Amino acid sequence: MPQQKDIVKIAIQMPGAYPQLIQLDQKKPLSAVIKEVCDGWNLLGPENYALQYADGVQTYITESGRCAEDLFKGIQSSDSGVRCDSLKELASVSTDMTFAQEFISRDGHLLLVKIVEESNDNVIMTHTLIAFMELMDHGIVSWENLSSVFIKKIASFVNDKPTDASIQQVSLDILESMVLSSHSLFLQVKQEVTLERLIAHLQVTNQQIQTKAMALLMALLQTAGDAHRQAMFDFLNKKNLRQYIYKNIIHSSGSVQDEMAHYLYVLQSVTLNHMEPRMRTPLDCYSQEQRDMLHHLRQAAFETDSENSLSHERRRSLCAKEFRKLGFSNNSNPGQDLVRTPPGLLALDTMDYFAERYPDAYSRFILENSSREDKHECPFARSSIQLTLILCEILRIGEPPSETGSDYHPIFFSQDRLLEELFCVCIQLVNKTWKEMRATQEDFDKVMQVVREQITRTLSSKPTSLELFKNKVNALNYSEILKLRQTERLHQEETLAPPVLELKERLKPELLELIRQQRLNRLCQGTMFRKISSRRRQDKLWYCRLSPNHKMLHYGDVEEDTENPPIETLQEKIPVADIKGLLLGKDCPHMKENKGKQNKVSRSSYYGHYEYTGCLLSVCCQFCLWTDGLSVLLGREMSSESMRSELEILLSMEIKLRLLDLENVPIPDSAPVVPKPPSNYNFCYDFSQTEQ
Repeated sequence: MPQQKDIVKIAIQMPGAYPQLIQLDQKKPLSAVIKEVCDGWNLLGPENYALQYADGVQTYITESGRCAEDLFKGIQSSDSGVRCDSLKELASVSTDMTFAQEFISRDGHLLLVKIVEESNDNVIMTHTLIAFMELMDHGIVSWENLSSVFIKKIASFVNDKPTDASIQQVSLDILESMVLSSHSLFLQVKQEVTLERLIAHLQVTNQQIQTKAMALLMALLQTAGDAHRQAMFDFLNKKNLRQYIYKNIIHSSGSVQDEMAHYLYVLQSVTLNHMEPRMRTPLDCYSQEQRDMLHHLRQAAFETDSENSLSHERRRSLCAKEFRKLGFSNNSNPGQDLVRTPPGLLALDTMDYFAERYPDAYSRFILENSSREDKHECPFARSSIQLTLILCEILRIGEPPSETGSDYHPIFFSQDRLLEELFCVCIQLVNKTWKEMRATQEDFDKVMQVVREQITRTLSSKPTSLELFKNKVNALNYSEILKLRQTERLHQEETLAPPVLELKERLKPELLELIRQQRLNRLCQGTMFRKISSRRRQDKLWYCRLSPNHKMLHYGDVEEDTENPPIETLQEKIPVADIKGLLLGKDCPHMKENKGKQNKVSRSSYYGHYEYTGCLLSVCCQFCLWTDGLSVLLGREMSSESMRSELEILLSMEIKLRLLDLENVPIPDSAPVVPKPPSNYNFCYDFSQTEQ
């Protein structure tokens, strides 16, 4: 009976045992063959054994090795069908690391390079390139040894228009890996692949081709040196790269996939990082160009026609005065304000751009704040320097692109000069927010924190144009920011674990008592009020304060320049025990007399059956302090908005302090069950026996 071609006779030996002669069915799984051999020797655990060649190179026999040998032979077959099927299977199994090692050990990757160089069949070429890419991805062999013929052939698939899409896609992938592997390959690929063709690939409808083209483009930009990178950027800007991306990728019918989002983020990061040198460079007081830019800011804001006729001292004094109006902290030497890095010279660039690009808005900003009261003017220069720093931090200028980042801004691809245009919108936002907050110089940091939040929240909504960003950020005014903060704080409270909520309730009485004491202490310090007369004149003043024992309210007329008069000088007094009630708002008779004065709040105290005193409080915090303090004296609950706000702040701080040691520790909704006591306590250690 003739022997089947898949069955061969082989001898198997093991030290300390008689050899076996078996008929090996090559179609049978290797694990089944090893099990049969182990059974012949009564060995347990066949998974712990393997077959090894006894002659020649004593390598272990694996399924991958056998498969690698078969495919290595198959791709060299003279039969085109067998060769094509073998390449197709090779492309599928090359993802396995063990197989790749076996196949490459036979120089199979070099055989694939030869097929690429010589073949013109699209189907064979597709399978060959995919298999080659999968094998090289394992990093077993270097990309350095590839021939120039192979590189030119791969580049031709990218440069030629009628190439098959599958071949183009994998060719772009191979070229990207080459560029990232070494500088010499970067130079070869840069020479062979035209940037114009890569831009053309971004305009096709095939998202995979777009993604791979962007991947190669980013690899070229990131690997290039400064000189090469600048030349490439100049060419890409000339060819309107960002407009193509904006139109064909961001505004395409399909959504932007994660991989493409990463490459858009990389392009944004690499482009914006061109500003890093200016951001890291302080102003040089000896640079005539930089000094001219500073004086241009002054001249653009103020009339300087008669300046040349002034003496040196008068001109110097005038310049210092105008630089102060511009908002420079060091008005005699404004360059000192730009020594800090970051933002360095970048702040000067943004201010100069605003003055040149939007001269009317620039002049309006300066003149409007020049006419405000002292301390209420919004300092343009100081705000601009801080705003430039904020924008650099938000846009992450100076940070290298992350390998996993994907947070790109669609607005970046709609503007040629994103940072400068954002600055021009946001510096006007600073002025608007400053007025909404009725800020003074002491509130500068607080205003800039709000502006940062306005910008960050608006950019997180991914506006696709500068106009859309402008509309959204201006709609997000100070009152909206406060509402959002309150909503988020309430949401955080809703998500607190039940034990934390219980702790919060237990802390409330103690903190409420703290607020009560603060209110009473404030009443003991006293407040100056404007007196209400029948003629509605408010030119007379009187002072009221609570006695240290909290039993008497002392008051009396005072002059306007009197500060904190001693309690002995206040001749009139009201026993707290005789106060019958406290009228607020519409219930107060003085509120009816002062209709139309919406910025005033009124209160009246009643002594016995007769109205004793009334006053207008134009400051909301004073109103809250006195209404809360009088409520405490009357034994009532405090109800002011200020009390509720302070209680929330104190509760939040106290909770955070108490839970400080439990950071990142999950808090269960209920206390864990206490385990049952042991059946006996015979596990104690008797030290007395040890001593004996």
